[in-house]
Amino acid sequence: MKKSVLTRYRVMAYVTGVLLVLLTIGVIAKYLLRMDGADDFTRVVGIAHGWLYVLYLVFAFDLGSKAKWPVGKQLWVLLAGTVPTAAFFVERRISRELEARLAEDSPAVAKA
Repeated sequence: MKKSVLTRYRVMAYVTGVLLVLLTIGVIAKYLLRMDGADDFTRVVGIAHGWLYVLYLVFAFDLGSKAKWPVGKQLWVLLAGTVPTAAFFVERRISRELEARLAEDSPAVAKA
């Protein structure tokens, strides 16, 4: 597995996580605080999160298939983009695991 596959996943996990937190704040502002302008903000962020979540699903599935994860782990990672702040924690755990595996798989470079 290439490191670029992990990097794509990490970027989309952060983007999805940030947008979901912003969407949550927007929904709170719209329905609980009844703030003006929260409706437009929620609509724009919601649409952006929806489209980018689909991209996150593609990259997370690609990562999981190349890492040969079991179905349960794959679903856990895929659903992390739907729970506010979960994407950050799952991304950190997955990155540590896969970076260790990538370090083991990479050949040592000898210096002359």
